[in-house]
Amino acid sequence: MTHVTAARAGRGRRAPARPGTLRALAGMAYAAPTAVIVLTLFLAPLVLVVVMSLHKWPLLASSAGHAPTFNAPANYAKIADDALFPDAVVFTLKYTAIITVLLSALALGLALLVQERRPGVGFFRTAFFLPGAVGFAAAALLFYGMLNNDVGPFGFLGVKWTGTPNMALTSTIVLVLWRFAGFNMLILLTGLQSIPLEVYEAARSDGASRWQVFTKVTLPLLRPTLALMLILSITGSLLAFDQFFIFTNGGPDNSTVSMVMVIYRNAFFKFDLGGAAAISVVLLAVLVALNTLQLKVLR
Repeated sequence: MTHVTAARAGRGRRAPARPGTLRALAGMAYAAPTAVIVLTLFLAPLVLVVVMSLHKWPLLASSAGHAPTFNAPANYAKIADDALFPDAVVFTLKYTAIITVLLSALALGLALLVQERRPGVGFFRTAFFLPGAVGFAAAALLFYGMLNNDVGPFGFLGVKWTGTPNMALTSTIVLVLWRFAGFNMLILLTGLQSIPLEVYEAARSDGASRWQVFTKVTLPLLRPTLALMLILSITGSLLAFDQFFIFTNGGPDNSTVSMVMVIYRNAFFKFDLGGAAAISVVLLAVLVALNTLQLKVLR
């Protein structure tokens, strides 16, 4: 009788939670805030942009009492009819190619320069990285003031820094190199310092020259870091907006209008959110394709 009663009491108790279940629940609890942020600030706006691209969605539709109307694929079909879009695509691709090559070469050179620990190298690492701590909009305003022909410290040279298409592009490239070279240097420096010293010693013991060590050892082992830097550089260049909006305002004669500026003008000058969203979706698809290709090539 006593055994029966004990068995019934044992059945009534809940089995203690397993350690693996507790760890899983704890992990979900820790990940929940990040999941909410990603859902709220990324996935939900992404879905909204896709929905907007399939509708005629005026900017002032809600205040005027007009509901958005489905018009797919009209917003995508009229992208080619935008007078600024073809030139903006060519200019953005040109700017991306130039910036990617120059920024990668400059950042890699700076990283190699401060790779080894020696007296004073900490100062140069800090000095190279300091421009990266300046906000991009603030950096664009700083360059705009410095190169202003009326009050800027470089105005006495008499050069129209943003007066011609080539000078406007060159000045903007200098701004971007100054702002991002140190940040990309830090990324590459992290990759360089993760390469074991034994690999370099083995290469030198086999009689490899500095150039052979660089091309046969450093660059192959640095490929994952290079892939990250290139993805950041190409994505940032294709999405360029601040530097052209603040520094050149798309001029002169719309020669420095980027694709994101076209999106901005469609949304807030033409009040056509649907058309702007369609261009945004196309640009997103191009970015995903390019990033996937880069990862496959550099893997």
